[in-house]
Amino acid sequence: MIGDPGSPFSSGPRLPVAAQLVRSATAEGLVAFDDQGRVIPALADRWIVTDDGLSYIFRLRDGRWADGTPITADNARTALNEAIARVRATALGLDLAPIDDVRTMAGRVIEIRLKRQAPDFLQLLAQPELGLLRRGKGAGPMRLTRQKQSAFLVAIPPEDRGLPQQSDWDGRMRKLRLVALPAAEAITRFNAGDADMVLGGRFEDFPRLDAAGVSRGAIRLDPVAGLFGLSIVGTQGFLSLPENREALSMAIDRDAIGNALGVGGWTATTRLVNPGLADDNGTVGERWPGRSMAERQVQARARVARWERPVQLRVALPAGPGADQLFARLEADWDAIGIKVLRVAEGSNADLVMVDTVARYPRADWFLNQLSCIAARGLCDSAADRLAGQARVEPDATKRAELRAEAEAKLTIANGYIPLGVPIRWSLVSGRSSGLSPNPWSIHPLMPMAMRTR
Repeated sequence: MIGDPGSPFSSGPRLPVAAQLVRSATAEGLVAFDDQGRVIPALADRWIVTDDGLSYIFRLRDGRWADGTPITADNARTALNEAIARVRATALGLDLAPIDDVRTMAGRVIEIRLKRQAPDFLQLLAQPELGLLRRGKGAGPMRLTRQKQSAFLVAIPPEDRGLPQQSDWDGRMRKLRLVALPAAEAITRFNAGDADMVLGGRFEDFPRLDAAGVSRGAIRLDPVAGLFGLSIVGTQGFLSLPENREALSMAIDRDAIGNALGVGGWTATTRLVNPGLADDNGTVGERWPGRSMAERQVQARARVARWERPVQLRVALPAGPGADQLFARLEADWDAIGIKVLRVAEGSNADLVMVDTVARYPRADWFLNQLSCIAARGLCDSAADRLAGQARVEPDATKRAELRAEAEAKLTIANGYIPLGVPIRWSLVSGRSSGLSPNPWSIHPLMPMAMRTR
């Protein structure tokens, strides 16, 4: 796993990828994801959705929490409300805003009532942050043992989880060891046969694969959507004017960035919301249509020239050769319009910071929530937030799409975020391993990896 050594054991409302894997393995929600990113039963073994789409009724499986207490609708409801409360002040909290009430209907039956329809509601309930905890511990499907910086995970026998007993369980399951390492070390271990999988690969480390001679057959690219760009956090001087912030975005040659990163099929975009989503009404398109890259840079250079003082900006990027290549492209494009840039480390005082996060569901709402003032990624627009809020409660689908498009247009004009394209996510898989499939959420649960192929 690529990450900081302590990341598998992190807690809080915003979990790093390694901690998400551990949370989803040790604390099921009502539903979960399989290896292909599909929603499957977890604490709830079945459910129904009413015809109006406003009520989800879950039947909980027979089972016990880690402390031996039987799983009931009452204690599961308490755990779910606590999970929702933990993420309330985050973008995920905005995603969960349609929830009106959580009720118990019988000893093992929970009803979740919505204020409005939410087509991706089950997808949200399967998020690792909504894994249910009782007294700080979940109900599986795996048990965690920590040894220094290694997370050892063992599948809990099905009969201990209220499921039918399975023959040859011990022979079919294997123990997993999850360790978070710097990318270069993780790739080296994989090439040496000391690791069966590498998870959590991002753009900054993708060029390491060719440099290390990793077989192309071992690389798995996830077909994700999401935010991959630069958030403007500086508000003084040149960046105080939206037209100047637009000049920065206008000058970037995004196709050249794709070529530099070397990821085949990468989608570049000038839009805040990734193009082609199911709820895109088509009224917002790519920016600066019909203008060549040279024409755009001429216009951007003219805006910089009107500024009386030299412009130098600090850009915070992660470490890694992919980030080196990205910075080289930004430096060249912005130098062409008269702006000097200084690269600084993540967490340092900066004017622009990297945003690289995968969409949890394929709707415009996710993007608007991520760029909202609540998410606090950088410059935001309260008027766009109001429009997005109106869209969340608008019952008419056509009007709802119009409000979302207006919100995206407001954010575009504000120029607080510079989109570059879609995120890049990759894994390495050896011939000895199984249970990992590329999927649009880049979610790779650990339980399927613990199951030996028959």
